[in-house]
Amino acid sequence: MPELAEVEWFRKQWNSGLKQRIDEVLVHDRKRIFRGGDVPAMKEALTGATLERSEARGKQMLFVARPARGKERAWIGLHLGMTGELRVEKPDFTPARHDHLVLRQKKRSLVFKDARQFGRVLFGEGAEPPKWWTKQAPDLLSAGFTKKALADFLQRRKKAPLKAVLLMQERFPGVGNWMADEILWRAGIHPAQPAGSLTAKETAALHRDIRGVCRDAMRIIGKDWGDPPDSWLFNHRWQKGGTCPKTGAKLKHATIGGRTTCWSPARQKLRA
Repeated sequence: MPELAEVEWFRKQWNSGLKQRIDEVLVHDRKRIFRGGDVPAMKEALTGATLERSEARGKQMLFVARPARGKERAWIGLHLGMTGELRVEKPDFTPARHDHLVLRQKKRSLVFKDARQFGRVLFGEGAEPPKWWTKQAPDLLSAGFTKKALADFLQRRKKAPLKAVLLMQERFPGVGNWMADEILWRAGIHPAQPAGSLTAKETAALHRDIRGVCRDAMRIIGKDWGDPPDSWLFNHRWQKGGTCPKTGAKLKHATIGGRTTCWSPARQKLRA
């Protein structure tokens, strides 16, 4: 499933369509990704509108358009789910089976594809962003993600294994399986450690490395889909006989918090 940096990379694939008019909106309107949405209203608002800007937050993207008439703004929310992706095709592109949303412009077609349909297309109109966008937790690289906010959340989930807690999008938007493993490995904390048992020093390290992994992922993967360096756990976690890039010790795997997890027993020790 795409995580924070992958979502950022996909968001930028539609950059060539910004400041350009949308001439036609093509949808597979009965598909699951439009569940609960007003597809006719979306098509009407976006046809003739100018795509102004976009942003990503966690695992979601927001595209903002100025309609030719009606409401002040049209807001399109995209969630990639497990298999969603954004790409650009020629203006005369014919949508295939899994190309569920196409914004056709004079020089290109902006395409949202989702083969398994675990993704989502949301829509809103008005001067202000819809609640489905504004109600999200603060970005992990923003000033709103504080050590105190982290500590308070860990105490509210104090019995849960830390790996499972890091995957809770209501507090850690954009963090997925590989990022959670990378964060805990850098912080030297066992993924099964109960969230409420962390010391002040461990909580500070966790806060530091959440922000550090997010920042590094955005810089390397989010920029141009670059490969992380071998100094990361990422490149070793699924290698047969993979070893810790810090200690050289063999890595271990198990299901923790319902997800396959990798850690380095030499530096991530479970405390009683």
